[in-house]
Amino acid sequence: MSQKVYTIRWGILATGGIAATFTKDLLANPSTRDVHDVAHEVVAAASSSSSFRAQQFLSECGAPSSAAAYGTYKELVQDKNIDIIYVATPHSHHFQNTMLCLEAGKHVLCEKAFTVNAAQAKILVETAQKRRLFLMEAVWTRYFPLSIQVRRLVTDGKIGTVHRVIADNSFGEDVEEKWGTKDRMVNMDLAGGAMLDLGIYSLTWVFQILYHLQPASTRQPPTVASSISTYPLTGVDEMTSIILNFPTANQTSTHGIALTNFRVATDPDGHGTTGPPIRIQGTKGEIQVYGPAYRPTKYRIIMREGRGEEDVEYVECPIPGQGMFWEADECARCVRDGKLESEGLSLGESVVIMEVVDEVRRQNGLRYPKKIESTE
Repeated sequence: MSQKVYTIRWGILATGGIAATFTKDLLANPSTRDVHDVAHEVVAAASSSSSFRAQQFLSECGAPSSAAAYGTYKELVQDKNIDIIYVATPHSHHFQNTMLCLEAGKHVLCEKAFTVNAAQAKILVETAQKRRLFLMEAVWTRYFPLSIQVRRLVTDGKIGTVHRVIADNSFGEDVEEKWGTKDRMVNMDLAGGAMLDLGIYSLTWVFQILYHLQPASTRQPPTVASSISTYPLTGVDEMTSIILNFPTANQTSTHGIALTNFRVATDPDGHGTTGPPIRIQGTKGEIQVYGPAYRPTKYRIIMREGRGEEDVEYVECPIPGQGMFWEADECARCVRDGKLESEGLSLGESVVIMEVVDEVRRQNGLRYPKKIESTE
């Protein structure tokens, strides 16, 4: 007997580049990624500028002609045909936009970084739980088959006890030439900077190994040491280095090193010549993850008793599309099953990550404008 397919109906809040990428992935046939239990329908999108822009966005993404186009976010959240809303605005607006959705009774997938600060994240979590609504931070990398495989290898003890994770996600741009002072990447009013846009992926790899895989009953937030260099023209962080010390159940600790930079690149030539951006180091060996930290496509396992390159195990993990559909599949399954959060990235973990970001900013005197730090 064939399994009944659960179809979840999406509303898209915002019409920028990340929203387009996500929407196009939603419209891909799930069977192309061997998914047969859930499906997705795009029923509406909203632009803060005009309904015309929303209609243009839907047409460009290939959405059904029946999809509604709205010129305000308030109209979108009131659409009774929508089950869940994808919030794709800049970090600075995540709190207010997600609250709008939750208060209208909609489940939410909110783009990373979850919020600007931990106080905002906690309020969103409390609101969602009080209203019995599903809420998830859209850290798409968590739901890649590659990430799931790597976490399972660590859990199964393939490389022994993990003591250190090093993760880097850096771009290497001419910042003044490419972004100037107004682009969202360097705009303080939009919570720009390397840490919340790029560094969140470095933190993702550190946390999904050193925090997420610990028993829930013994997880403890890490202590933080950090350094920031700021972009002279706007004051956002352009280089951030973080060392996290995670307490463990056996009275030892593990170290996570999360790096991000606007001016130097993790992969300067674009061919992986410099080596892996993520290294997971255990007592029996090491897992090295290749490709950008946000969208890796292969990993290799190097064991201590190996005889060199001939004993290295390589695993390719191709992505049939951009790869944002896997997090959407997770949302569909959670909503179908009545869950209020994802086991792959709990709301509590998203809050702890934002607390780490808060502490990094505190240590280095980095403050965003009050209007985007607000919990009003």
